[in-house]
Amino acid sequence: MSKLLVLSNGHGEDTIAVRIMEQLQQSIPSLELLALPLVGEGYAYRRANFSLLCASQAMPSGGFVYMDGQELWKDLQGGLLQLTISHYHIIRQLSREGAKILAVGDVLPLVLAWLSGSPYAFVGTAKSEYYLRDEKGWLKATPWWYRALDSYYFPWELTLMRSPRCRAVFPRDTLTAKVLAKHAIAVADLGNPMMDGLHFSSALDREKETLTILLLPGSRSPEAERNWQMILMAIEHLLKRMRKHRFLFVAAIAPSLDLSPFQSALEAQNWREKPFPLPVGDSQALTFSHDHKAHLILSQNAYGDCLALADLGIAMAGTATEQLVGLGKPVITFPGTGPQFTPWFAQAQTRLLGESVLLVDGPEQVTDALQKLVNNPDLWQAIAGNGQRRLGCPGAASRIAQSLREKLFSD
Repeated sequence: MSKLLVLSNGHGEDTIAVRIMEQLQQSIPSLELLALPLVGEGYAYRRANFSLLCASQAMPSGGFVYMDGQELWKDLQGGLLQLTISHYHIIRQLSREGAKILAVGDVLPLVLAWLSGSPYAFVGTAKSEYYLRDEKGWLKATPWWYRALDSYYFPWELTLMRSPRCRAVFPRDTLTAKVLAKHAIAVADLGNPMMDGLHFSSALDREKETLTILLLPGSRSPEAERNWQMILMAIEHLLKRMRKHRFLFVAAIAPSLDLSPFQSALEAQNWREKPFPLPVGDSQALTFSHDHKAHLILSQNAYGDCLALADLGIAMAGTATEQLVGLGKPVITFPGTGPQFTPWFAQAQTRLLGESVLLVDGPEQVTDALQKLVNNPDLWQAIAGNGQRRLGCPGAASRIAQSLREKLFSD
């Protein structure tokens, strides 16, 4: 029986890996799929009923070591080096048993795939040329060394992708695929699995006279709770300055988070729990009203519906923000205190997603950004096209699974 070992390093990467694995299960029923999350506890694998190869371990940084040297030091103190060595021995043993490797994420799973000695493929989720350039050329802030390298991937990463054992590389967007192809990489431009798995109700009840705003505070505690406080500050300013508008705020809260702090923070801002017809498919959602002009929904069970229902978002999140942009919708964002959503991360995300993201300094400036959008329908239209260009069309996981079948398991 053929084996595929899937390596990933982060919650978002785990989720993308699961989508590809589910498609592989359908196309190659006899394939034995093995999961090894390199960072975090592998929640996405467990939820999808994929067995983990070893006991997983959460790191203090939550997987964001590349943003802060202090976070890397915390992870090293928390056992990151020992954990990586343990992972290496597991990978080598499975390689001796004939397993092939799918690396999902950044350089860490790519290096481990190369060290395995087995044939491998790479789904590059972390890097995009949009951080450096767009279809028109280099961004002004792009450092000279990236221009000289002509790639966001470093030479050693390109070498790993050029290895004869690397059978396929799946970049996250077409622009990155075109650049990698110039460096003699076996690129397959098949889209971004991030846009797969967004389940929507068949009919969403939406009031066209109401502006519906999605609230995305992030998925990791305690950062998400801190972000929520800042988002509520933005809403408070919004309601004071745009009194003539009717608002519905829909908060998509990660199922892994305790809802109580979010509810308490609302009540402290004079939101009162009040029932009204739910426009999303979540019977357990909590509903709130504020001075009879604004309504708010706290939902943990209708993520796809929340994204589909919204006109735009106020976000301090990673993957969720990209998915909303991929649906052609604008996002207003501002930095928090981290460890994920720092000023550095917010600026990088703005480069990645282009004009779809309106980055402001803080909660007080959100209203100005919203008014800019409301008064500029042409910008809204441009944002819709930009989102599809940068995130691609749904169905990427199925296309990647088919390519893996041909490139890794055809012999």
